[in-house]
Amino acid sequence: MTVDCMVEDPRWAAIEDLAQVATDATLTRLGLEPSVFEVSVLACNDARIAVLNEDFRGKPRPTNVLSWPSAERGAAMDGEMPVMPQFGPDNELGDIAIAYDTCAREAAEAGKTIGDHTIHLLIHGTLHLLGFDHERDRDATLMEGLETEILGKLGIADPYRNDTGHQAS
Repeated sequence: MTVDCMVEDPRWAAIEDLAQVATDATLTRLGLEPSVFEVSVLACNDARIAVLNEDFRGKPRPTNVLSWPSAERGAAMDGEMPVMPQFGPDNELGDIAIAYDTCAREAAEAGKTIGDHTIHLLIHGTLHLLGFDHERDRDATLMEGLETEILGKLGIADPYRNDTGHQAS
């Protein structure tokens, strides 16, 4: 996988390595060869992502991660797998933006390392680039299950469960 990182906020010192781990693990899990695909990552702060969130989603506030797929790949039926990209002349999957302030705050609130939370958010963003979504119930179940499985293979705890093993609300 080629990950092109644009670092606007210097607090994102390790973003390139984290992005590589997250995108490679996601593509590998889905049976795709990571070396033939490309993703761009913007590592920014809350002020920048708030502008992007308003411009593209009409929500004038910061968020943790945003993604822009290069093509529509979503599943027609709730809970079905999206159409996976094929190796071809354009192997750009899309763009991801991630905000340091929100990521760091969420990690601290959840008692996680910022590295683990960043990998989770980048896996989440990569799945969006591949057509996964969480708007419909079964789509959300599929996406969260994949996130949990990929994170588990990386030795990172299930982000959707609390310390007692119950689903987080």
